[in-house]
Amino acid sequence: MRTLPPMSTLRAFEATARTGSVTRAAEELCRTHGAVSRQLRQLQEHAGVELFERDGTGVRLNDHGRAFHDVVRAVFDQLEQGYGRVLDQARGPTLHVACSATFAMRWLVPQLADFYRVRPDIRIRLSMTSAREMRTEGADVVIAWDLSSYPAADRQRAVRLAPVSFGPVCALAYARKATTGTRITHDFTSSAWDQWEARTGKRIAPNGGPTFPHTHLCIQAALAGLGVALVEQRLIQAEIDAGTLVAPYGFTAFEDNLMAVPADRQIHADIAAFTDWLRERLG
Repeated sequence: MRTLPPMSTLRAFEATARTGSVTRAAEELCRTHGAVSRQLRQLQEHAGVELFERDGTGVRLNDHGRAFHDVVRAVFDQLEQGYGRVLDQARGPTLHVACSATFAMRWLVPQLADFYRVRPDIRIRLSMTSAREMRTEGADVVIAWDLSSYPAADRQRAVRLAPVSFGPVCALAYARKATTGTRITHDFTSSAWDQWEARTGKRIAPNGGPTFPHTHLCIQAALAGLGVALVEQRLIQAEIDAGTLVAPYGFTAFEDNLMAVPADRQIHADIAAFTDWLRERLG
């Protein structure tokens, strides 16, 4: 017999700990504030120890709560992943693809209708993650252009998809001060600016500016006139065509390429079909 508190109290605890608010937890769980508060009291009575302390109008975990939250969060993550795998198996063959959120939103998802037309038997499951996190998602294949932080074994089995070209982009009103203005930097691929300068011999926007974990946020910052962002051409073409952003120095081909990194040395047929399609569409 398991000596566990009711699952409803654990869900209330996890949601409250994650959001830092009983009110937001109640909204997420579609329960009343009072119901979630009662479940938290029930859990703390079952444990015989307080897990939260007051923090202004909200709550925060105490030492006991933080320790327990680490356990509960890990278990919930495992449950969610396991449930997802069961659903994937029930729905048929699935290919788990990890890539940056910006590449997924701005290029891959809009193109998927064509892939499903070609291969209706393969369903794509996406993990949209930052470059630093994407290798931890258990994906069948990872799409990335900067493999410098990847183990040598991963780089050796990576499949070339297409060349990449980067260019500094900014709002039209900002273009006149691009050389002396503010540089917008990506948290995880900041070396892109170094590569661009080395290949072009130019140095622009030398002043340190905002940094963001996703290229999409760098693009939004450029649109807002906060500075100059360095972006791959495919991800910004719509804004260039619309004239909402300009690329005063055009786009420069990098030595790196967009690559597909399969999880296993032996590439199975579904991955081969997907990477072949990517290479054709990107080309």
